[in-house]
Amino acid sequence: MFTGIVQATCEVVAINKKDGLNTLEIAMEPELREGLITGASVANNGVCLTVTRIEDDRVFFDVMEETLSVTNLSNLTLGSKVNIERSLTFGSEIGGHILSGHVHTQARILEVSNTDSHYDIKLGVDSKWMNYILYKGFVGVNGCSLTVGEVTDSSFMLHLIPETLKLTNLDQAKVGEPLNIEIDSQTQAIVDTVERVLAKRAM
Repeated sequence: MFTGIVQATCEVVAINKKDGLNTLEIAMEPELREGLITGASVANNGVCLTVTRIEDDRVFFDVMEETLSVTNLSNLTLGSKVNIERSLTFGSEIGGHILSGHVHTQARILEVSNTDSHYDIKLGVDSKWMNYILYKGFVGVNGCSLTVGEVTDSSFMLHLIPETLKLTNLDQAKVGEPLNIEIDSQTQAIVDTVERVLAKRAM
């Protein structure tokens, strides 16, 4: 489990591509590697991946074909920066909201507005997922726990503060690029339950 509070952006230093599998080699600072062991879970752009090897300052992750097909990890290249969060430990402060690291879909960046007073991103997603993305609700974007701004039938806004831009890779957002989306599990459960109840009453 994760909280959506990104700890650092780390560089992809190697990608070993095989049939149905990519092995990512990520350079991590000593603070992030402290206590990290093989088999541990680490969120990369919001995707829960298992540590397969640790060598010096490099941490290795295997990414299966299914994960590559539904996330933006397939678009990584050498030098790409990924949002990193270690898994939640007992007693840790939860500053964001609970995330599983299981990405539901990808959003496309429709607009980026960067001025002296604000940094806004408009994201477009399939309309079926907008049932779970509510104004002032939570959403995981590239592993970041963020508050939803204005919504339409197929898009929503993010209003990002300087601290978020400093600690994540969202400051590199470009129109047309995909971002990983994990909807809030509690919101999904409530919406699905209400829809089932209403459907039964309508029968």
